[in-house]
Amino acid sequence: MKYVFFDLDGTVTESAPGIINSVVYAIKKLGVRMPSQEELTKFVGPPLSESFVKYCGVDPSRTKEAISIFREYFAEKGIFENNVYPGIPELTAKLKNLGAKVILATSKPQLFAERILTHFNIIANFDAVYGNSMDEKYTDKVLLLRDIIAKTGIKEKDLRDCVMVGDRSSDISGARGAGIRSIGVLYGYGDRPELEGAGADIIVETVSELEKVLTGKG
Repeated sequence: MKYVFFDLDGTVTESAPGIINSVVYAIKKLGVRMPSQEELTKFVGPPLSESFVKYCGVDPSRTKEAISIFREYFAEKGIFENNVYPGIPELTAKLKNLGAKVILATSKPQLFAERILTHFNIIANFDAVYGNSMDEKYTDKVLLLRDIIAKTGIKEKDLRDCVMVGDRSSDISGARGAGIRSIGVLYGYGDRPELEGAGADIIVETVSELEKVLTGKG
């Protein structure tokens, strides 16, 4: 593959603790229903605006308020309450050495994504970092990926050489909508039925297996 797009949460970083703590902080201040632990975990990956409505019953008119409160905690503490998955730094470095363009494509605001990659000293492993805007312009990952493809100058004939790696259905459906292949990873927060249902081209269980697929050794 010439272009490898990586999701962030649940694909590059194990980010549930910081996201969940930020969600709980926001819920307590909003005074809305506290989701179950299983539902809280589902906040990892999809756009926050959708999750606050779906799992907490937040009125759509209050999603901007909910996100703003979420960021009060996340920007100071939650952003660093996570870890890089073992093997990801080595994999992204290897892909670059093999000549692939390694690009981060996340629904998290780009500002936060860059801070996280810098904090863990892996931002140099990525040729480019693309994320959501602070006003949640790219809640649909199809739009984000199409924008990245346009900005990167990838021609239509080269889309077959692009792949999106992610752990949630939004990553897989985003790839399909943008006309590129997808690899679903099971070491993150999505499960096999979710990834299969979204139409993942390939599903892997570990970072090691992902490396074999991306380097043509699987």
